[in-house]
Amino acid sequence: MFNSKKLSKFSEISHGFFNKNGGVSEGIYKSLNCGTGSKDKKSNVNKNLKIVKRKISKKSKEIFLVRQIHSNKFIFLSKNTKIKNRKINADAIITERKKIPIAVLTADCVPLLLFDKKRKMIAAIHAGWKGALKGVINKVINFMLKKGCKSKDMIVAIGPSINQKNYNVKLDFMNKFIKKHKKNKIFFKNRNKLIYFDLPNYIKSQLKFNKISKIDMINIDTYEKKNNFFSARRSLKLKHDDYGRNISIIMIN
Repeated sequence: MFNSKKLSKFSEISHGFFNKNGGVSEGIYKSLNCGTGSKDKKSNVNKNLKIVKRKISKKSKEIFLVRQIHSNKFIFLSKNTKIKNRKINADAIITERKKIPIAVLTADCVPLLLFDKKRKMIAAIHAGWKGALKGVINKVINFMLKKGCKSKDMIVAIGPSINQKNYNVKLDFMNKFIKKHKKNKIFFKNRNKLIYFDLPNYIKSQLKFNKISKIDMINIDTYEKKNNFFSARRSLKLKHDDYGRNISIIMIN
C-alpha cells in the first residue's frame, strides 16, 4: 500500500493506493484483485476487499464502489443516502459521512483521492482518458465547491497510473484533446514516429485550472512490471483475456 505524504498529515482520514500484492486471487489475478467486474472468482474478490478494508479500518462499514463506465458521472453519499445499491453507474464518489470507505478501481487509469481539510469532505475519482476529457474532475470539484468546500482547502493525491513513456496513442486520439483545447498539445510527445500521451499531467493541469495547489503526485507507473500493479495495457500485450484491478481508497475516520 502506498500513501500520499500530503494526505497522511491529516488524522481525520485514512487512505491508501494498493498494488496487486497481499491478496488471495490466483493466475492473472494474483493476488489482490479488487475488480468486481473482472472474471476472477467472486469469493476471492470479496476476500480481497475485506483485506483492504481491514488495512484501512477494522470498524468501518463495507467499501462503497460504483460500476465505472468512463463517464463524468458521480454519486454523492449524503447523510440520508441508503447504501445498498452497488450497481450505480458512475466514476466518482463524494461523501462527508464517517466510517464509509469510498474507493475506485484502476488498471492504468488515474485514481484521485480528494480531501477538504475544513469542510471535512472526501472524494474518490476514476479518471481514464475518456472521463478526464468529459470533465469528471471539474464536475466533482464544482459540486464540492457548491457544498461549501474551497479550492485552497483541498488536498488531492494523484495515484499510480500509466506513465507517458508507455502510453502510445493514435493520431485521432490526440486530435480529440486538441479539438477540446489547443494547449492540450503539450501533453503529447512524438518518439520514433509514435505518439505518447501524458495522462497524469493532463489531470494535474485540470486540478490547477480549478485553483487547487496542494497536489501530491505519486509518480509510479502501473505498466512497469517491477512496480507490481495490475495493468490493462500490459495484459493486452501479453494476450490475457482479462486483468485485475488496483484499488484506491479513502475514508473519514
